[in-house]
Amino acid sequence: MEAEEALLPPPEQLLSAVDHLGLPAARRSSGRWPAALFIIGVEVAERFAFFGIMGNLMIYLTGPLGQATSSAAAAVNAWLGAAMLLPLLGSVVADSWLGRYRTIVCASLLYILVFHSTVKEWVKSHEQEIGGTEVMLSFKFAIGGLGMVTLSSALVPQERVACGGKVQPTECSNLSGQVAFFYFSLYLVAFAQGGHKPCVQAFGADQFDENDPEELASRSSFFNWWYFTAYGGNAVTVSILNYVQESISWQLGFGIPCIAMTLALAVFCLGSKTYRFYPPKTSGNLIVQAGKLFVAWMRGQLTAWHSKLPGESDSSLPSSSKGDASKVGSTNVPHEATALLKLLPIWATCLIYAVAVAQCFTFFTKQASTLDRRIGSLVVPAASLQIFSSASIMIFLPIYDRIFVPIARKYTKNPSGITMLQRIGIGLAISIIMAIFAALVEMRRLTTAADYGLLDKPEVVIPMSFLWIIPQYILVGLSDVFATVGLQEFFYDQVPDSLRSLGLALYLSIAGTGNFISSFLVYAIDKMTGRTGESWFANNLNRAHLDYFYWFLTVLSALGLAAYMYFAKNYVHKKKGTQCNDSP
Repeated sequence: MEAEEALLPPPEQLLSAVDHLGLPAARRSSGRWPAALFIIGVEVAERFAFFGIMGNLMIYLTGPLGQATSSAAAAVNAWLGAAMLLPLLGSVVADSWLGRYRTIVCASLLYILVFHSTVKEWVKSHEQEIGGTEVMLSFKFAIGGLGMVTLSSALVPQERVACGGKVQPTECSNLSGQVAFFYFSLYLVAFAQGGHKPCVQAFGADQFDENDPEELASRSSFFNWWYFTAYGGNAVTVSILNYVQESISWQLGFGIPCIAMTLALAVFCLGSKTYRFYPPKTSGNLIVQAGKLFVAWMRGQLTAWHSKLPGESDSSLPSSSKGDASKVGSTNVPHEATALLKLLPIWATCLIYAVAVAQCFTFFTKQASTLDRRIGSLVVPAASLQIFSSASIMIFLPIYDRIFVPIARKYTKNPSGITMLQRIGIGLAISIIMAIFAALVEMRRLTTAADYGLLDKPEVVIPMSFLWIIPQYILVGLSDVFATVGLQEFFYDQVPDSLRSLGLALYLSIAGTGNFISSFLVYAIDKMTGRTGESWFANNLNRAHLDYFYWFLTVLSALGLAAYMYFAKNYVHKKKGTQCNDSP
């Protein structure tokens, strides 16, 4: 009998997670890379949908919608800021109520199905314009519910698109409703991303058990390959999509990402049987709790400062002040809120990095649109130059993961090669080099425009190759390899295990807040410089001074790096050992 038992395979080790039926999940038959690949697949499609809209947004706003350069840049930054801050709301919903899986499904449905009836009615009212045939109507119905962005682009008069989006005064009143509808559509997309973005990456990392050494090593590698596939993997496809938008049809260019999102949801649901789920275990509103902790901490700091003032006696202080200051993070608020507040200095010192990188999608693209972008008879769309940022990610991430980490591991004895905070710091330093290079290239562009007498001819292409601007895109991608991926892993790892979605939402909120800061800076600088002469962000870029703006960002980035290094040196890492969360 004992011999027979010895021949039997050992029972599967059960985890604290559950499977799709709510039963304890077995280690060998759930999670790990097989499950993570399904989740990576849905992220690739979702990023394709989001970048398909974002990548060429600056050109669409200043072209077909006729927005001013500074207004369009501020609008793009504000939208990106909202898209990156809304994950805070989505993560709280996931960690406290729905769970990550259900939140991802609901957000994907919002991407796809929002205002289906509105689009259907529009198709009916334009049936003769689109052909009137049953086949054409069926096609329009099929994509109609996939996105209001596609519909809003269809409402822009085609003669305006054909002539480059030059606005006549008589058209302004007719266009205002279409502009408003387009922005409303954009912010619905941002709202959908708010639920999708923080949960899907946390859900993917949940498939690796940090208590198992092998799976823990795989989880660290997961963040590298996640970013490689989600961002680098769309390099070619988004560039083709930008070409479709500018050269064929904005409607088709916005419609294709919506179809991709439908396929993404189907792929995600196919992998449900392989996933590990962790039921939500947080109690109360963590945002409110963290706010109370912050107020208590500030009260303690003010009390300590007040007690040091000359001529003040201890008897003048409230009797409970000292107690309030000493109890912060203990009995007044849960440990979870204390852990969140500890991340605040790292979060704050990375905001300027987000401001610098935000220019990749606004002023970098506008700069590129003025340069000679010909390759033979083909004119490369300005937004397609973002492919070089993605390409650098695809090149440098494997080098980092497969070459740099093993070499660094031999010297540092750290399983990840270098610490997460060291990785982030390197990325911040690279962003300073990027800002310097962008300023130097812009100075050369302005000099070239002056030498050829093009300062007052913004519609004429400057005889300067687009190759000059490529290095700053490459540096953006290289800084992402270090800073962005490092921030993802840091905020996932350092929050309590029950708040992993919120941790990644905090990482995303760095980009969101950075975009809002960028939007405010553009607005404020535009107003101040416009009063004394030509604005730094004039519609005629040949008379503008983006180089001054880039030098300004260089100084801010250097100050931000110095502050980051101070707080990173004094940061105390979290001790391992609580549960994650989700719900099937």
